[in-house]
Amino acid sequence: MIVDAVDDLPAELVDDDTRAKAEEFLLEQAGEHDAITLRRLAKRLMEVAAPEQADAAEAARLEREEAAARAAARLTMSDDGHGKTHGRFTIPPHHAAMLRAALLAIAAPKHQHAVNGAGAVAGERRPGPERLGQAFCGYLERYPTDRVPDAGGVAATIVITMTLDSLLGGLRAAHLHTGETISATEARRLACEAGIVPAVLDGQGRPLDVGRKRRFHTKTHRVALALRDGGCTAEGCDWPPGLCHAHHDVPWSCGGVTSVASGRLLCPRHHARAHDPAYKTKHLPGGRLTFHRRC
Repeated sequence: MIVDAVDDLPAELVDDDTRAKAEEFLLEQAGEHDAITLRRLAKRLMEVAAPEQADAAEAARLEREEAAARAAARLTMSDDGHGKTHGRFTIPPHHAAMLRAALLAIAAPKHQHAVNGAGAVAGERRPGPERLGQAFCGYLERYPTDRVPDAGGVAATIVITMTLDSLLGGLRAAHLHTGETISATEARRLACEAGIVPAVLDGQGRPLDVGRKRRFHTKTHRVALALRDGGCTAEGCDWPPGLCHAHHDVPWSCGGVTSVASGRLLCPRHHARAHDPAYKTKHLPGGRLTFHRRC
């Protein structure tokens, strides 16, 4: 590590005597620090070897590392055929910091404690891989579609095909235009947050007529819901408005209207329960909800 650190000193800024002093400094520090700490010190080696030129060298090093990180950026995903997709990615550290901050905000333990009870996060100070994975799914669902570039004349869109019976509460699975299949319950839950494009298909699944996209709750609705509800309206849940979904008390597919009066905020977990036929929803005084598993 010491040899690499000294070799990385810019030749145009550091002479042989300065390199010798830098090597001697790191050898002294090696007696007190482990390799990880020593590597951090090595990144600031110019401040010891040539302090008057340290800023220029630091700027040049960072630019080289950032360019290399951008060139090395990669993302791979593969479907295992059993309902899960696996992936790996390589991104620059500052982009990783942005993603980590967003996921930690969504997976905050205090919210999990309120939603799932003390046992769900007992002793856990930071979210583990499972909760971060769930937070990543929530992050993707909430990413503003108006920020996504158009592809083929429309914003990047996933088309879900399902029967009217399934939309109204049936069990037949829904199909994504990319080939994947999801449950009718999941499709109905996603429909609350996404725009819907009604389409009429013939007996062979060919589109005969495609209507105009209908947005559900607008930004104005969301502001009003946030002011009124203050967060998730499930009993005992403290998820804040910014992490909640806008839900219809009477589903739009069943004749419900999109308004503040007929809507409410629910966190992702309770929103999923509201659309799960295994649970019964009970309205409490004061506008709160509870969910009970059906017998």
